[in-house]
Amino acid sequence: MKRSEDRILTTHAGSLVRTPGIIRAMKALDEGKPYDEQTYREDLRNGVADVVQRQAEAGIDVVSDGEYGKRGWSQYVIERFTGLEPERREELRTFMDRGPRDSGFVDFWSRYRKLETVIWLPEPAFGDAVKAGKLGPGLPQTAWVCTGPVTYRGHDAVARDIENFKAALGAADVVEAFMPVVAPCSAEVTRENRYYDSEEDYLSAVATALSEEYRAIVNAGLLLQVDDAHLPMRFSAMAAQGRADEWERWAAMRVDALNAALEGIPSDRVRYHICWGSQNAPHLDDAPLRVVINQVMRVNADAYVIESANPRHEHEWTVWEDVKLPPGKTLIAGVVSHATNIVEHPDLIATRLERFARALGRENVMAGTDCGFSQNWNLIRVHPSVQWAKLEALAQGAEIASRRLWGG
Repeated sequence: MKRSEDRILTTHAGSLVRTPGIIRAMKALDEGKPYDEQTYREDLRNGVADVVQRQAEAGIDVVSDGEYGKRGWSQYVIERFTGLEPERREELRTFMDRGPRDSGFVDFWSRYRKLETVIWLPEPAFGDAVKAGKLGPGLPQTAWVCTGPVTYRGHDAVARDIENFKAALGAADVVEAFMPVVAPCSAEVTRENRYYDSEEDYLSAVATALSEEYRAIVNAGLLLQVDDAHLPMRFSAMAAQGRADEWERWAAMRVDALNAALEGIPSDRVRYHICWGSQNAPHLDDAPLRVVINQVMRVNADAYVIESANPRHEHEWTVWEDVKLPPGKTLIAGVVSHATNIVEHPDLIATRLERFARALGRENVMAGTDCGFSQNWNLIRVHPSVQWAKLEALAQGAEIASRRLWGG
């Protein structure tokens, strides 16, 4: 894994807005409708080639495939695991129970569910459905539950994604490349277990299944990024239930499962990403970084991708003044938000990076984003043009910080 040896390297959290053709096919998949498989494969191949090139042109050093081959950052496991079945629900619960303060915004949440309807989907692909607000993130209202043995069956899908990505990398001038995948915790906690005798057994089965995907990516010569939004976010739910003191044990079990899935994979091939959710929402009940950081740094990874531009967490750069990274580890600091269409000024990005560099050492810091720009095919956080403007600003800010930190 490359480090910021002579300048601040740039990267991001992984997911990028998909193309109209990919979105059209993924919508059909979610609705159980027919689609043209050959056209979909061509759209994926061409889309990945374009998104890799655009990242390079924006000044991103360590690029992803945009997660173009996945319908969602954790949702994709329904296609790659056995043992999961859909269950229609009148109303889906969100992936976490909000704490008492966030739950107090009753009117906000009722309106937010409607406003969060994807407004940036390209109209030529969907016509009046977009204007009428019929493509919200809850489409369809389906929960997935575990009703049988969980094993990995996504070998063809991950091979396709790797092939598309490596072909695209051959034509791009980048420093390194990574593929995001879900952590066992974040795959398990939102899919109810009705088969295994214990949560430990279920978690172990999920981790064993995911380990096959992890190894396929690393064996292909790519960096592996493990996404685990639910590890810190679960703290809020447990605190709301008066069980905050149980979070450490709960999280330790999930980190142990992840490390078991990573067994045999060198830590310098692994990035670990956490965030506090992607919603443009109050976030009053987010877990403090100090609460979760010890479990985060137990993960067998050489880089930690941590949301840091979120206004509820930006002040937490001070945590790194007394919590030190182990030797050889890197903090990929989120210095650009994915949750607002405001494009950060490069000078602000540089200032944020310099704070981390002063606390941790310049070679131990990389510039990143808080989270992905499109966690699911139909959950697009900013307009695509804003997405690219933010990544360009990220590169410009890293250049400014590098001049100040290295001189020249």
